[in-house]
Parts: sequence; structure tokens; C-alpha cells
Amino acid sequence: MRDSLIVALDLPDAERALAMARTLKGTAGWVKVGMTLYYAEGPSIVRELRAAGFKVFVDLKLHDIPHQVEGAARALARAGADMFTVHASGGSAMMEAAVSGSAAASAKVRDDRPLVVAVTVLTSLDDAALATIGIERPAADQVAMLAGLARDAGCDGVVCSPAEAGAMRALLGPEALVVTPGVRPGGEDAGDQARVATPAEAIAAGASHLVVGRPITGAGDPAAAAKSIMEEMTAS
Repeated sequence: MRDSLIVALDLPDAERALAMARTLKGTAGWVKVGMTLYYAEGPSIVRELRAAGFKVFVDLKLHDIPHQVEGAARALARAGADMFTVHASGGSAMMEAAVSGSAAASAKVRDDRPLVVAVTVLTSLDDAALATIGIERPAADQVAMLAGLARDAGCDGVVCSPAEAGAMRALLGPEALVVTPGVRPGGEDAGDQARVATPAEAIAAGASHLVVGRPITGAGDPAAAAKSIMEEMTAS
């Protein structure tokens, strides 16, 4: 379960992110670099976390014209990202460009390319919130439609809420990545997430990776919190 847990380092700068990473060394294998940290520090934070022994999931949710996304994918591959996100709502050509850019850059500087996972519907959105932006279909149906596009575009998997993990596993097959944020240990407050589950529920539903931030990074003992979540995962 060590490689199934991704700890979100949603911290404001490299100093605090690297300090947190040091407390998790030997416990968690993956860390996530999101917008706040990446925009503060740039590609160097990816390199530093890789040098510290972590696999790095860069969650920038790339969403632009295909040419721009291809260039961003090349840059992330050169920086050493092990996995990164695109927005599935950017369309098939954009997702294909991300996979192509990732592979092209990797062929020159590394032995493998970063995994590309497509964000379907943000876990902060529910059916009512989707309706306010003109999407009348339920979140589950929107997730399924976008996941099919991502699969056909060559993405390695999707990002979805735990509520859709089972459907994604059935749709995409046993080898696909099903990355689920919106995971909260039993009894934890959901915060700004609208579609959540416990670690055990997410794994049982078919998730391959769980993204957990504040319940770990905000704990008095982050390593112990991470171990507790991994124990919950195996309880499934």
C-alpha cells in the first residue's frame, strides 16, 4: 500500500514541502506537487523531491490548446515528473498532445515517460454545481463520458472521486490508473470536497492510488497519520 498512497504536499514553499517530505521518508513512496507549490518553486521542486527518493505526481491539470499542453508535457517530463494531470474536458486532441509530448521528451532524457492521468470532474463539484456551469448530466455520467475520451486518447488512467472508482475500473480495465482524491479517514471532516470516501472504501471500489493531503500534512505526526491511512487501506 506504500505505492498506492500519494501525499499531497499542498504547502506554500520548498522549505516547508521538503521538511514535510523528510518526515515521510520511508513511509510514503509518492508525493503530489500541486499548483500552489509548483507555481511558487517551479520545476526545481520536482527535481528536489525526486532526489530525496520520492516518486512525484505533478497535479497542474493542464488545460489549453494542444500545442501549449504538448510543450508543458515535455517540460514536466524533463523535470522528472513520474505522473501528471490533464483536464479531460480539454478534449481528445489536447490529451493526445500531452501523451505525445511526454513520450517525445522522455525518449531524449530518461528511460520511461511520465504517466498521464485525466481529471474528469473535480471532487469539489456535485450535480448541482455542474448544473450551474451548464452540464446537466449527473457527475457520474460526466465522469464516464470524459474517461472514455481519455482512454481513447492514450492516457494511462483518470482522476475521479471514490464514488466513481468502481465504474472507472469496470470501464477502463484492470491495468488503468484510477487516482482518487476526496479521501478522508473515518471520522474526518470533508472540508471543501463534495464526493468523498474513506481509504478502505476507495480501495475496495477500485482505486489504484489515493491522494491524501491535510489529514496527513496537518497531523501532529504526519508519518504516523500516513501509516494509519495505509492500515485503513489494507482493511478493505
